[in-house]
Amino acid sequence: MDKIRIRGGRPLHGSIPISGAKNAALPLMAASLLSDETLTLSNLPQLADIQTMSRLLAQHGVDLHLNGADPASATGGRVLELNASGIDNTTAPYDLVRKMRASVLVLGPLVARHGKAAVSLPGGCAIGTRPVDLHIDGLKALGAEIDLREGYIHASAPNGLTGAHVVFPKVSVGATENMLMAASLAKGETVLLNAAREPEVEDLAACLVAMGAKIEGIGTDRVTIQGVDALHGARHQVVADRIETGTYAMAAAATGGEVELVGGRLDLIEAVGTGLQAAGVELSHTETGFKVSRANGPLTGVDVMTEPFPGFPTDLQAQTMALMTTAEGASMITETIFENRFMHVPELARMGANITVHGASALVRGVPRLTGAPVMATDLRASVSLVIAGLVAEGETVLNRVYHLDRGYERLEQKLAGCGADIERVADDA
Repeated sequence: MDKIRIRGGRPLHGSIPISGAKNAALPLMAASLLSDETLTLSNLPQLADIQTMSRLLAQHGVDLHLNGADPASATGGRVLELNASGIDNTTAPYDLVRKMRASVLVLGPLVARHGKAAVSLPGGCAIGTRPVDLHIDGLKALGAEIDLREGYIHASAPNGLTGAHVVFPKVSVGATENMLMAASLAKGETVLLNAAREPEVEDLAACLVAMGAKIEGIGTDRVTIQGVDALHGARHQVVADRIETGTYAMAAAATGGEVELVGGRLDLIEAVGTGLQAAGVELSHTETGFKVSRANGPLTGVDVMTEPFPGFPTDLQAQTMALMTTAEGASMITETIFENRFMHVPELARMGANITVHGASALVRGVPRLTGAPVMATDLRASVSLVIAGLVAEGETVLNRVYHLDRGYERLEQKLAGCGADIERVADDA
């Protein structure tokens, strides 16, 4: 198993291309199941999770063709054609689903178009229970019969789904996405209340509209879908990855460098941008994205609470904590979305960070410096927080279990090395 070795203390200078969003690409790929015509996705990132979803869709019978880099993309995203006209299997097996939680997104489209599905209960990062009950309850509201047995969700709607009012008891991105797709082919009107408003949900809705779906209220917490008999093919560009954008912005700020994030969009991370500016980070628009640099002097501690969009994203909580470890003063970071999402704290402490956890909050007292150490990734976002810490630490940091990184960050070492970081991937025995 590979490791990543970092020798810290080098400010980042240069430009980093922002890839298409993994969390948008995965539901977009699942949306191909809704039509027998070709869906073409551009600006697709090259990630382990994308490969897993590709394998899952292929075993359902989707024909996938990868057409290389998109010539219109400044960030080198790829073009993928998906055609689901020959679906011959409606079972999503454990061996694939266990690797990635987003696999449950095939449930709604399969039931809506084919009247049945058997999807293994999903896996993914170990950052809390993240139950699928909201997905199940939503499909039940649309008339599907659900049976949980032998570790699988068995759903059937032989006469099709029927529109209904679906009220989510809490905001769920995945459940909103599943219901958007399922309701697009349901008979009549579906209203989703307390729907997720994340940019990735908006991106999926925009793609569905391009495929012929009738959706109103996109970007709000009340979304209305008028079901149609069939969806057609379309071409859609995956939205920029706001989590990658925020991650590299924090890496630039933490090292005291200056980096242009090409393709990055500040409007997708407004809450993050506000927090960064309060900490002493300067953000300025450019023709191709925006530039990040540290303002005058050291960073200042700021308090952060994760919330559903448009609040501060949980997927940037760990990176923020790494940024705050060397800021002046103290920071209180509160996690409201997932339990068990402070597993990076002991690893940051190994590098000299001063962090005290009180339930769902972590008090970070800034220290003058971090020191390199061997550390272990526990989940996707925790792993990249350790990379940020390694970039500012004195000496050498070795990050183990980097397969987490490969699930969500495309060419991370190359992007950082291109801005002057001393970072490399090494074999386990090196």
